[in-house]
Amino acid sequence: MEDETGGPEGTAPDGLGRTERAVLALERRGFPGPGAKERAIREELGLAPVRYYQLLNALLDDTRALAHDPVTVNRLRRVRETRRTER
Repeated sequence: MEDETGGPEGTAPDGLGRTERAVLALERRGFPGPGAKERAIREELGLAPVRYYQLLNALLDDTRALAHDPVTVNRLRRVRETRRTER
């Protein structure tokens, strides 16, 4: 079955699944205070925050994610690299 994107159900033409696209979309948003992002992760995606961050970290190394949302992926790569060098 195909979805509205024209690919297999839940998969965009760029090869990212629905959950992967939702993770990137959530990262584009701003959150008002502590706990708001974790609450959104649970309520909107149905994921535990630990699983969300595992998926997000894998997406940062995925060329499909970079093609889908280069601004967000590059920003998060810079943040990740900064944190790694501070350790």
